[in-house]
Amino acid sequence: MITKAIIPVAGWGTRRLPITKIIEKSMLPVGNRPLVDYSVQELIAAGVKDIYMVISNVEPCQVQEFYKDNLALNQYLIERGKEDRLELAKTLPDDVTIHYTVQDPSGKYGTAVPIAMVVEEYNIDEPVLVFMGDDFIWNPGGESAASALINSLQNENDSAILGVEIDKSKVEKYGVLSVEDDKLTNVVEKPTPEEAPSNMINVSKYIMSPELLQKIVKYVAENDFGPKDQEYMVTDPIDEYIRDGGIMRVAPTSGEYLDGGSVEGWLHANNVVCG
Repeated sequence: MITKAIIPVAGWGTRRLPITKIIEKSMLPVGNRPLVDYSVQELIAAGVKDIYMVISNVEPCQVQEFYKDNLALNQYLIERGKEDRLELAKTLPDDVTIHYTVQDPSGKYGTAVPIAMVVEEYNIDEPVLVFMGDDFIWNPGGESAASALINSLQNENDSAILGVEIDKSKVEKYGVLSVEDDKLTNVVEKPTPEEAPSNMINVSKYIMSPELLQKIVKYVAENDFGPKDQEYMVTDPIDEYIRDGGIMRVAPTSGEYLDGGSVEGWLHANNVVCG
């Protein structure tokens, strides 16, 4: 059983300025909940007990504030006879712990960096789920993304990646999965529709084996990209992991991918969730 998950939520969210000047991107509301909470609650429902969030070095951190108990609010609800609201105010079950790692935004940048930081800080040597903090899969009544990933594994040493099917005419914005026998062979970044190996895109939701996690740590440690050279992309060590014989299962989902990274995506997410 997989009981650990990593969620990177650091960064300035510059694509969403000016609102992200005062609201962390992962805390932008979709319906009556912040973006990141859709993934958090999904992971908890799948059996995760320890969540490792990588946050920015900005205080106060809104993510931390959201997931801790607000004693003053609880007391107010009790005094006003609104005990029925206490459950809504409690955002984390007692048996789940969120651990926080601070990432300096002026340091190394890219999707591999926060994963490597958590693995090193907590000496993680077991499979973990990795979800980004500004998007989620909406599939009420159906299989969640976390469950789809877990159910795709055929061996405890395997890794897994979630695949979302889209119209092939739109693949140029994404990393596109090349799949053979339900296994990932590589990720083709932003191909033309004619060059795309499939219409299944990478939405950065994974199960990562200990072997893959160590490749990510090594990749970040041994490369010294300048701030304008390139990002430390997690797909690079994933490609190496596959070349070296590692198996990454592809888990398709029937849910809808909702992304809060753009205004259009965020508005669409609210329309879907609240519609």
